Amino acid sequence: MRIVDYQNIHQLLKKTIDSKPDTTAYRWFLDSEGTSESVTWAEFYDQVKQVGKSLMALDVQKGDKVIVLSNSCYKWVLADMGITCSGPTTVGIYQSNLAEDCKYIINHSDSVVIFAENQEQLDKILKIKDEIPNIRKVVLFNGATQDDWIISFDDFLALGKNVTEKDYQQKVKEVTPQDVATIVYTSGTTGVPKGAVITQDNVIFTAQSVEGCAEVLEGDEGFLFLPLAHIFARTLIYASMLFGTTTNFARGMDTIVDDLKMAKPHWFPSVPRIYEKVYSKIVSGAEAAGGAKLKIFNWARSVGDQVVDCRLNKEPIPLGLGIKHKIASKLVFSKINAALGGRLRFCISGAAPLDPVIHKFFIGADVIILEGLGMTENTSFTNVNRPDNYRIGWVGPPGPGIEQKIAEDGEILFRGRNVMREYYKMPEETAKDISADGWLHTGDLGEIDSENFLRITGRKKDLIITAGGKNIAPSAIEGTIATSKYINQVMVIGDKRKFLSALVTLDPDNIAEYANENGIKFNNFEELLANDKIVKLITNEVAEKNKNFAKFETIKKITLVPEFTVENKMMTPTFKVKKNVAMDAYQSKIDSMYPKD
Repeated sequence: MRIVDYQNIHQLLKKTIDSKPDTTAYRWFLDSEGTSESVTWAEFYDQVKQVGKSLMALDVQKGDKVIVLSNSCYKWVLADMGITCSGPTTVGIYQSNLAEDCKYIINHSDSVVIFAENQEQLDKILKIKDEIPNIRKVVLFNGATQDDWIISFDDFLALGKNVTEKDYQQKVKEVTPQDVATIVYTSGTTGVPKGAVITQDNVIFTAQSVEGCAEVLEGDEGFLFLPLAHIFARTLIYASMLFGTTTNFARGMDTIVDDLKMAKPHWFPSVPRIYEKVYSKIVSGAEAAGGAKLKIFNWARSVGDQVVDCRLNKEPIPLGLGIKHKIASKLVFSKINAALGGRLRFCISGAAPLDPVIHKFFIGADVIILEGLGMTENTSFTNVNRPDNYRIGWVGPPGPGIEQKIAEDGEILFRGRNVMREYYKMPEETAKDISADGWLHTGDLGEIDSENFLRITGRKKDLIITAGGKNIAPSAIEGTIATSKYINQVMVIGDKRKFLSALVTLDPDNIAEYANENGIKFNNFEELLANDKIVKLITNEVAEKNKNFAKFETIKKITLVPEFTVENKMMTPTFKVKKNVAMDAYQSKIDSMYPKD
């Protein structure tokens, strides 16, 4: 495909405005009954201009930084486009970040204005007000304002009423491909967050590269619940602008299931943790039903697995197997599809590896999950499987215009217009990750096959080297063990140790059900972590999963710990375990598993 050299994001957006002005751009739900509001592309553009003009009225100049602190919602996208189209730079902050985290990003980025979602987010800002001296104004999406420093969103939009269309369009024309669109702070599984500087050209190129891989059709609708503070979600928003299709917003993480049924999307992006939870509920439901229903479910799953094998091997599906699959779809799989809205053609999975067992199950159920790869530093996109050419355990070939190669030490490298300019104010860190000839060092280990498909085999930093000299990539082990319905999360330990051990968290619903069925009394969930019967259950589950590994890869000891969450700072907002934080928190428990080391 040919990559169009748009001058800036505004020009990219204007293409869709001119070609599809009356198509619904964004829709959001107000309740569980399906009541919704929406805007067309033409209406969206008018509001984008209002935001840009109001920023001009506040004397926010090209290159000035503007914070968005909010859950994913329509106003997030509106603020972002209003900012980037008129020249300033968007800096997103996760809604789950604490006040101290917000303070670091606000000050490090030199931001001058904040868009805050509601009172909860505003309270964080008020807590650090005296420590963020550069902030001129806080714009509140929802809620009442309190003083001159804080302004409602409606009042903010009114600020630009005296800015002329001519002056606005002049500002827009001054934005160049190399101007900074956004600074995206890595959520930081280790160390201090780094701000990846993403240019207008990075965004323009990457959106088109995504467009070249996706089979999005006229009239398709997407569904978004991932955090827009992460560039993964925003890249797909920018790509949707090119498609000129509709994006539906979830009301929140706890309403995803209900909102999917109302939105009826044709596609949506997610992270493995969500697919894992859905899979666990499906399997648990079948096992709880027992009897004939469980037998039918297991039969349908077996049929689905056989169909997937044929598809992956590019073999024709035998007539008899095809008939069985239609029956399985009617009896079992159709219910899964209905729960996802009933119109789904494909999903995208990124941010972490998707367990192959779970992946195969969904494809067998005609829920096509396309695994991809991206990181903040390459605008969150390099590779993805295609709807007509996908594999399990591989992240697909690169998108148009993106180069990939494997370094001598096995590290995956990328080069292209999707690669960030730099880390903001961190030249030494930039030099570590981007070579002089433009190759981005990802820190991932992998391999490339003859068809240019890429497979991730581990992380350089996560690589465990045992006392016996064995090199072990823990992610595959963690993923396999976590397929147990009783297990939620797994963190493998063993660097410079004689054997592997693991910190394990429990699936609250399935463990509570097991406890009740087996007469295990408990006052709170924490008590179950130390219960001998529960420890034995999980030990046996891990032992069963160990059969999938080489002897040196097996887990010899486990310790049950509370769930890793964003709130307890054990996970990033994209659901990656902060291993250094967990190691520090549970060092004594880890040491107890190695008494003679």
